[in-house]
Amino acid sequence: MAYLDTQDSQTADRRYIRQSMRAPLLEREEELALARAWRETGDEAALHRLVSAYARLVVSLAARFRNYALPMGDLVQEGNVGLMMAASRFDPDRNVRFSTYAMWWIRAAIQDFILRNHSIVRTGTTAGDKSLFFNLRRLRARLGEGTNGPISHEGRLKIALELGVDVAAVEAMEGRLSAADQSLDAGVDSEGGGDSWVDFLADDRPGPEEVVVELRDAGTRSRWLRRALRELNDRERVIIHERRLREDAVTLQELGEELGISKERVRQIEQRAIEKLRSSITRQMREAGERHRIEAVAG
Repeated sequence: MAYLDTQDSQTADRRYIRQSMRAPLLEREEELALARAWRETGDEAALHRLVSAYARLVVSLAARFRNYALPMGDLVQEGNVGLMMAASRFDPDRNVRFSTYAMWWIRAAIQDFILRNHSIVRTGTTAGDKSLFFNLRRLRARLGEGTNGPISHEGRLKIALELGVDVAAVEAMEGRLSAADQSLDAGVDSEGGGDSWVDFLADDRPGPEEVVVELRDAGTRSRWLRRALRELNDRERVIIHERRLREDAVTLQELGEELGISKERVRQIEQRAIEKLRSSITRQMREAGERHRIEAVAG
């Protein structure tokens, strides 16, 4: 996905980075005091000093993700969102520095932004996919697999073992990262004429004949069920309706109280009714099969 990174925006980004790197660092006691002031009294001045002191951390982490073809300014902006989230959730009473806590939030915000905008096709929907997305290039380089071409089977096995994912997941992510987004309306011919890629997509929807057959079969099944229900006595029909044919099925206890019998007796009647229904539908299926064979012979 292409982003417009103008000269003016680049200048503004550099100015912000310089200002961030000049912000004074905080001592541990001052950091905790500012965090408490924001958490307990909502002191916005304290919040501003706290996040300003660690804006350099945002810049440092954003710089590690510059190779994902997204503007540095956007990465920093998303990192600042993570920094603000960290400030809102930080507990100063825990024995941890704010910078350590904030680093996780900043990195997570930047990575989520990259995953959302790297491609128009969503990438990295699971933790394993996310780990693969951000580590596949590094690991294949470490294994001497290079940056282009397919990864060897042995290399995929090592990467899968390293990241704790399936080899199939490695292969799938390799394919996603090796191909750029392409419009389905683009022509198959490099000159743009003829068929488009969308013309070659298979339609998984059922065809007209399949729809008609399914509707007919559904109607036949409904007719068999109605006939089978008529073979039950009144109490069996009530129990089957309340227990099997309603969206909000009644419990055995509730139905037993309504009918004046124990819930165990309701369960027994229900099982007997189900056996009757199954037997009736099986019989109707056999009869339908016999009729079909007779008609086929007669025809």
